[in-house]
Amino acid sequence: MVKICLECQSEPEERGPGSALRELLTDGETASTDTCSGARLTDFCAVWDAGVFLVSAAGKGAPSGVKKRRLNEAETLNSVREAQFQRLEAARPRGLGRGARGPVLRMAGQPPPWAYTAVLLCALSLGGAIEIPMDPSIQNELSQPPTITKQSVKDHIVDPRDNILIECEAKGNPAPSFHWTRNSKFFNIAKDPRVSMRRRSGTLVIDFRSGGRPEEYEGEYQCFARNKFGTALSNRIRLQVSKSPLWPKENLDPVVVQEGAPLTLQCNPPPGLPSPVIFWMSSSMEPITQDKRVSQGHNGDLYFSNVMLQDMQTDYSCNARFHFTHTIQQKNPFTLKVLTNHPYNDSSLRNHPDMYSARGVAERTPSFMYPQGTASSQMVLRGMDLLLECIASGVPTPDIAWYKKGGDLPSDKAKFENFNKALRITNVSEEDSGEYFCLASNKMGSIRHTISVRVKAAPYWLDEPKNLILAPGEDGRLVCRANGNPKPTVQWMVNGEPLQSAPPNPNREVAGDTIIFRDTQISSRAVYQCNTSNEHGYLLANAFVSVLDVPPRMLSPRNQLIRVILYNRTRLDCPFFGSPIPTLRWFKNGQGSNLDGGNYHVYENGSLEIKMIRKEDQGIYTCVATNILGKAENQVRLEVKDPTRIYRMPEDQVAKRGTTVQLECRVKHDPSLKLAVSWLKDDEPLYISNRMKKEEDSLTIFGVAERDQGSYTCVASTELDQDLAKAYLTVLADQATPTNRLAALPKGRPDRPRDLELTDLAERSVRLTWIPGDDNNSPITDYVVQFEEDQFQPGVWHDHSKFPGSVNSAVLRLSPYVNYQFRVIAINEVGSSHPSLPSERYRTSGAPPESNPSDVKGEGTRKNNMEITWTPMNATSAFGPNLRYIVKWRRRETRETWNNVTVWGSRYVVGQTPVYVPYEIRVQAENDFGKGPEPDTVIGYSGEDYPRAAPTDVKIRVLNSTAISLQWNRVYSDTVQGQLREYRAYYWRESSLLKNLWVSQKRQQAGFPGDRLRGVVSRLFPYSNYKLEMVVVNGRGDGPRSETKEFTTPEGVPSAPRRFRVRQPNLETINLEWDHPEHPNGILIGYTLKYVAFNGTKVGKQIVENFSPNQTKFTVQRADPVSRYRFSLSARTQVGSGEAVTEESPAPPNEATPTAAPDEQSIWNVTVLPNSKWANISWKHNFGPGTDFVVEYTDSNHTKKTVPVKAQAQPVQLTDLYPGMTYTLRVYSRDHEGISSAVITFMTSAAYTNNQADIATQGWFIGLMCAIALLVLILLIVCFIKRSRGGKYPVREKKDVPLGPEDPKEEDGSFDYSDEDNKPLQGSQTSLDGTIKQQESDDSLVDYGEGGEGQFNEDGSFIGQYTVKKDKEETEGNESSEATSPVNAIYSLA
Repeated sequence: MVKICLECQSEPEERGPGSALRELLTDGETASTDTCSGARLTDFCAVWDAGVFLVSAAGKGAPSGVKKRRLNEAETLNSVREAQFQRLEAARPRGLGRGARGPVLRMAGQPPPWAYTAVLLCALSLGGAIEIPMDPSIQNELSQPPTITKQSVKDHIVDPRDNILIECEAKGNPAPSFHWTRNSKFFNIAKDPRVSMRRRSGTLVIDFRSGGRPEEYEGEYQCFARNKFGTALSNRIRLQVSKSPLWPKENLDPVVVQEGAPLTLQCNPPPGLPSPVIFWMSSSMEPITQDKRVSQGHNGDLYFSNVMLQDMQTDYSCNARFHFTHTIQQKNPFTLKVLTNHPYNDSSLRNHPDMYSARGVAERTPSFMYPQGTASSQMVLRGMDLLLECIASGVPTPDIAWYKKGGDLPSDKAKFENFNKALRITNVSEEDSGEYFCLASNKMGSIRHTISVRVKAAPYWLDEPKNLILAPGEDGRLVCRANGNPKPTVQWMVNGEPLQSAPPNPNREVAGDTIIFRDTQISSRAVYQCNTSNEHGYLLANAFVSVLDVPPRMLSPRNQLIRVILYNRTRLDCPFFGSPIPTLRWFKNGQGSNLDGGNYHVYENGSLEIKMIRKEDQGIYTCVATNILGKAENQVRLEVKDPTRIYRMPEDQVAKRGTTVQLECRVKHDPSLKLAVSWLKDDEPLYISNRMKKEEDSLTIFGVAERDQGSYTCVASTELDQDLAKAYLTVLADQATPTNRLAALPKGRPDRPRDLELTDLAERSVRLTWIPGDDNNSPITDYVVQFEEDQFQPGVWHDHSKFPGSVNSAVLRLSPYVNYQFRVIAINEVGSSHPSLPSERYRTSGAPPESNPSDVKGEGTRKNNMEITWTPMNATSAFGPNLRYIVKWRRRETRETWNNVTVWGSRYVVGQTPVYVPYEIRVQAENDFGKGPEPDTVIGYSGEDYPRAAPTDVKIRVLNSTAISLQWNRVYSDTVQGQLREYRAYYWRESSLLKNLWVSQKRQQAGFPGDRLRGVVSRLFPYSNYKLEMVVVNGRGDGPRSETKEFTTPEGVPSAPRRFRVRQPNLETINLEWDHPEHPNGILIGYTLKYVAFNGTKVGKQIVENFSPNQTKFTVQRADPVSRYRFSLSARTQVGSGEAVTEESPAPPNEATPTAAPDEQSIWNVTVLPNSKWANISWKHNFGPGTDFVVEYTDSNHTKKTVPVKAQAQPVQLTDLYPGMTYTLRVYSRDHEGISSAVITFMTSAAYTNNQADIATQGWFIGLMCAIALLVLILLIVCFIKRSRGGKYPVREKKDVPLGPEDPKEEDGSFDYSDEDNKPLQGSQTSLDGTIKQQESDDSLVDYGEGGEGQFNEDGSFIGQYTVKKDKEETEGNESSEATSPVNAIYSLA
């Protein structure tokens, strides 16, 4: 804070009107003779905002002028926001113009460029150093001790491949010089050629381009910034060089582990700076898949909760990534060897529900791999992240869960990592300390580990010292408060030296964490350091004490000219500077008293706001800034200008093409302002062509063309404001001359009204005037005035009143104490306009309420209370501030005294009431102006309790199959314990009298409101057993249930058959199918089917069919292929027929949907009956006799043909059609080709088809064909078997038979078994791939030898000789090639 001590306890006395300004502007004796001694502590604050100061002061003994500016920090900030808001409001476009878009205000008093550079002395505890205004003249005069603005982090790690940069920048006046210490010793930069310091900065640069080792410069550095007013210190910067050492080389033996056992692969990465990031991969750089069973710990080790056989399919290598050097070091990989009882790695067992038992792995309870044991402890610093880790082994793999003893985990900061094996709590605070435990469990058991967490804290600021600016002789203090665990110690330094070794200062007193300054002088300027530290760290803060002795001075140019439009709001700023903080006053035209109140409002920062500019406000305004060292003044000349208004606006016009159009735009403006009139077309700048002429008050268009149609906007503007007016030009062709101009124009919603103005301000009324917007070719019928108030429902608009469209001014009746704001909506036949911009606010004076709240009720929410509620009064009925309600109540008919309470809301609960007792209730409104009228008395009741008795003597009488009549005895009124709502019957269907029919036993209810003794329960299911209970119901709920009664409903009629389906497989039959009714309601005795044929409006005779209860299908033989059928099906019991379901047979695909005959001449109901080569066409029409028609049809090849038809020559046959082709067809009148039927599509049938069934679909034919095929297949199989036996091993007998030259011959007459014998016979088939199918035989070769003597090789192949056992005739028969042909085989068998 800025601490400024003033020696003045009172302000100069007022010397009468006209004398105050003269005294302030002269060097008279007022300022000196009215001062006094005995300075007291006073706190000032000034904040720069929009060119002015926001000033506050606090402390006893402050001058009365200072007391007026006394604000706490929150109030000051609010004033800053209010000032910004008011400034924006002042710049917002306003005015009372008549333009379509409203006037736009251009403020001549907007902040000049210098205003943005003026930064003032801030005495609030807003943080940061005190800034001196950037005005060069002030900068050159005002001194400022050094302030550190930029420095490197405390732990500064650098890349050894780059140059080293240690940052230190500071500011001050004069500019500070810099020097460094290294390891608490002076660091002589000039002696080291590698080290340099940046110009106008303290940043060190250590260059290694010419050689050198960065490690030689490691150490602790501290920067000192010094000028003649003090020395500021940076933090102690610890410089370290990043390191990424190589992994030590080692040979790793294979890790042998039993399947199911736990395993830890240790990483042990080389120490790096900073610590490396660890991850596991295979030697082929494939990432190791991690899951609940296999995961990496925070220490980098890889943990296997249990090893499986698939784990040895890869090797495992630990990798370390070093951030600064961007390098990755890889450790030699581990190789696993898993010993198992199940040597096969069957992948199907991985998802086996009992995978471990399937692989023969013994299950075991969990045990912790990390951390060891059952308990451990961990320390974490406040603000850091706490990471707790538990990794467990076990079979099956354990699940991990986390808990905190004596409380819940902090849900907003806690998150689980590494498959729930790690718990991370971010931004740890003291309340996160305590005992945490992790629970590892599987189906074999569980185990837990407790971790005791202690939270320590490095020092952190509670109250960081702030720069202190004082005036000579003032008092102040520096406060340095910090907290930590353990409690940090505080050490004060001045200009970098311990305070104990500094020269003594009688004006300075050290009290622990506070330094108190009394009667400061210019020589007290210095920079103080507060160092607070404990074993976990330290904090260092610089705060300078600057003593300024500056008389007031103005920061803005002198004699500014502010021009503003009449009736607008403006704000005059007067930025100033001084120490002590000056006070500011405003005067007008050099005379009169200080301006404040009425139409003027002076803000805390000294700015003067004029709420509504009038002509008499024009003049010269003087601001005077005064402190004990002097005064300064500045003047602002305010000129009030008339608004710019378009008083004759352009009108909508309709013009013929080629004519001349003139759009008027006559403007009234302030003659001292330069007026510019421009035109827009369709909201874009209008290009003035040679066909147009623009004058001061009009726009003329010669030879109007279609492209000239559109909206034209006249824009009249000065440098301060503008006004708009719009008109629409419609261009017509020569032949189009509308009789009504508005009828030819498009209609739209009206434009919004504008320029709302409040006049005739009275206590209970105000006159609202507005300018109508464009009606957009539809006259305005009504105006709706809405209002908004900012106390009860800010931002919500309510309808106030409605006025005819012919008025634009109305007197509005107002309610007391409402801060009104109005807007207007225009309405025409198209719709409503957008709301107008809101008017200025107007607050009416207050009064006592004239009404009381409505809808007062008293109802119990519990059995021992009564809640009194009402509809709160709105803003227009409050009539004053602090609206509240006086609630009174007493028990009815007891005449006891009234209980009362004042309530600010809309409800009050009376407690400890008897059960359901009547009360008299009154609610009266009251505000700060008085009470409302006497309220009406309302009867309410306390809470109800459950009824205590049930209806008795319940009697049931069955009325019919679906309804019963109930009768009961009423209960006594004292047992109801509340208001009797109804008697209620609960009933449910216990079972059906039909066997094996499932029924829903859902409870249903029937209520009988009031104090009744009988009722009827309907909608029951027939033929069922029911149970019923009755209760009494009040507002609390149900009472006890009566005795359960049973009754049975008689048989009823069934529901409709389900899923009634009508299918038409051909043109001769219709198939009907249905399902049994969902609710038989008795014993079914059959079904009744009624059907009738119809064709258009013709209906045939109804046919009735009765079926047995088990029949669910029926086939109807069609009488003709054209008519359709309507079917009605119902089920029957002994009681009668139930609900019928109705369906119709499908319409033929070529039949158009019948329609009723239209009133005008037309053709409809075109019907096509096609065959393969012809089609019969018929239609309906309402033409007269003798009308000729044309049938036009087109085939799918787009060939169009027509057939003329004489009158009454229906049907028409088309004879040149093609089978199986699609045609489109229409019929139209020859004399009126425009009258045509709808186009329909049909398709001729395929050739050789008729209405008879195809023989290929008959069952007897299909069976015959199957039998023939089976017989042929059997004969082929027999033939092949016979041929295979005789032809696979061709042999000849040993006798004198001449051999062909192709026969292989041996000396003894035998034949070798060779590949030649396996050549395919003539007529045999090959396989799909081109190879010969290998034929096989079940015959043994021994059967063909004599005595079974055959010789075989060791490999089983046959090498001996054999003689034919068969006779010659059989051999010759088998050698016949014709027997192998299937066709020959069939012929031979035949």
